[in-house]
Amino acid sequence: MKGSLIVVGFFALGCVLGWSGRLPDVVIENDITVYVLYLLMFQVGLSIGSDKKLKDILGSIRPKLLLVPFATIAGTLVFSALVSLLLTQWSVFDCLAVGSGFAYYSLSSILITQLKESSLGVQLATELGTIALMANIMREIMALLGAPLFVKYFGRLSPICAGGATTMDTTLPIITRYSGKDLVFISIFHGIIVDFTVPFFVSFFCSF
Repeated sequence: MKGSLIVVGFFALGCVLGWSGRLPDVVIENDITVYVLYLLMFQVGLSIGSDKKLKDILGSIRPKLLLVPFATIAGTLVFSALVSLLLTQWSVFDCLAVGSGFAYYSLSSILITQLKESSLGVQLATELGTIALMANIMREIMALLGAPLFVKYFGRLSPICAGGATTMDTTLPIITRYSGKDLVFISIFHGIIVDFTVPFFVSFFCSF
């Protein structure tokens, strides 16, 4: 949770600096987000490729294991589509793009802002990217705080599905504590699979 609060703090700081008008022109006039996006994509590849447990995980994959990330992805997209029925400003594809961040707020927010700029314009694309940032941060916080309740009412796999792409790192300790050590492998495998799908799903839904 500390990491999420730090991200929110930097986001608020950026808003304040932007409103103050004290930023250098080179920062405002140049599109820095695209370079940040490149770095994030590189980091995603590094984090997955350098995982010491990756070989063991890939070597012990069973078809049933794929049901957990599949359930997370399908459930998230279905409810994201349903939310679009309540929102008039955003299309179903916009809502699906936000939902397909799967709690990976840093990557999804920048991707959405960058990819939707051509169709929505800078202001609306930035608004949608901000919504993606806040929605996915809230998902991670809810997974961290709600894990004991999820286990109690929905079963031991529910915190893993709630954690989305974060189950191989930030939410793994809380999942281990409340779901049990025997689900650590499933949690890591789930996180890797969902994490890998984020740029593909976000890019796909932003193309509409």
